Amino acid sequence: MYLAAVDDQLAGPNDGPTIGLILCKTKDNVVAEYALRSSALPIGIAEWTGAITTHLPEELAAALPRIEDLEAELADAPTPTETSAP
Repeated sequence: MYLAAVDDQLAGPNDGPTIGLILCKTKDNVVAEYALRSSALPIGIAEWTGAITTHLPEELAAALPRIEDLEAELADAPTPTETSAP
């Protein structure tokens, strides 16, 4: 869902399809299978047990937008029906 929202609302005309990375603190194959069953995209899921799950390095944190900024931008973006021609 999030990748489709980025492609529809934030991607430019020269951008390729958005890709995503899912890092899970714990891996549950059953939950993952049901959650991703309808996805036609190749997706890999892995359990991540590194420092990134507890502490994001400052240089990375500074380069990423805050979740509040992303939510605000998505809330202000037109929906696909608002941008399609009649």
